[in-house]
Amino acid sequence: MSNLTLAARNSSTMLRRTLLHARRYPSLTLNLLLTPVMLLLLFVYVFGDTMSAGIGGGPDRSAYIAYLVPGLLLMTIGSTTIGTAVSVANDMSEGIIARFRTMPIHRGSVLVGHVIGSVVQSVLSVVLVGAVAAAIGFRSTDATPVEWLAAFGLVALFATALTWIAVGMGLISPNAEAASNNALPLIFLPLISSAFVPIDAMPGWFQPIAEYQPFTPAIETLRGLLLGTETGHNGWLALAWGVALCTLGHLWSKSVFDRQGK
Repeated sequence: MSNLTLAARNSSTMLRRTLLHARRYPSLTLNLLLTPVMLLLLFVYVFGDTMSAGIGGGPDRSAYIAYLVPGLLLMTIGSTTIGTAVSVANDMSEGIIARFRTMPIHRGSVLVGHVIGSVVQSVLSVVLVGAVAAAIGFRSTDATPVEWLAAFGLVALFATALTWIAVGMGLISPNAEAASNNALPLIFLPLISSAFVPIDAMPGWFQPIAEYQPFTPAIETLRGLLLGTETGHNGWLALAWGVALCTLGHLWSKSVFDRQGK
């Protein structure tokens, strides 16, 4: 059996294990998923009229729903991947990964199984949050099939990138609680991006913080694809951020995993 075939077969087995764990213990995923859903409902029904008027949409909150949803979709990814950090930390602290190291399996398949499983869960979570958004009034009537495909690709890219970072955070954490705390920036960063209000409505000293981070160009690109707004250079920035984070996250996770196995 070739090394590539072994890697594919072992990764498939680890993916099946990850998905079985998610099915048997859905409470963690559901708890993390509730955060973006509750924020969506909170900002739409409590602040929606005021926020809509603030972005020039008048008293009709539908304008703010359209503005808010792309940011919440990317925030959902960050929220879901925290579960991956916790799951990896549990495997480390309970000795499961140490046990896998002694078996004749492809070393990288353990991490690949976690990553693919997390990406699948992230995409399903995005679909669920999108369904809730559609139920309360979000519409994307101007998006073409190509734009929908590009939006899906952007979501999948950031899900993969954030998952690799979450895996690294899980590997360096001594327990599940520490992993959950270490991964909190994956939820915190969207809060200080253009997800909730336009950057030019923020204080001047804060605008560079919101602008020069990975979530803002990704959110603006997703808005452009789904709502037909101008994306400018954000599309290339989002792609560059996604590829860079994915590469760095993978290299970091692999380095930590290999170092811990020595």
